[in-house]
Amino acid sequence: MQSVIETNAYLAAAKDVGMSAEEQQMVVDLIAANPEAGEIMPGCGGARKLRVARPGGGKSGGYRVITYYAGIDVPPFLLTVFGKNEKANFTKGERMRWPPK
Repeated sequence: MQSVIETNAYLAAAKDVGMSAEEQQMVVDLIAANPEAGEIMPGCGGARKLRVARPGGGKSGGYRVITYYAGIDVPPFLLTVFGKNEKANFTKGERMRWPPK
């Protein structure tokens, strides 16, 4: 298992979408065990989108966690999170801004 970096942007977004401490820890544990989890998002510099179920809501009504993992020598980063009810994917304009500089 690897250490996982929770960025300030991720922590703020997790608070905004109402993720509980237990849900946040579940995401950290999942990424620590499998840093390559999720789908690579085309045009986003290697960022991945991971679908995470909300308790009682399933994956389709859950969260979308955006991560970045460069390889074994670098810990995975949790970049942001949003609710599926907010949006399913980034717009073209949002994709062009990834990865953040």
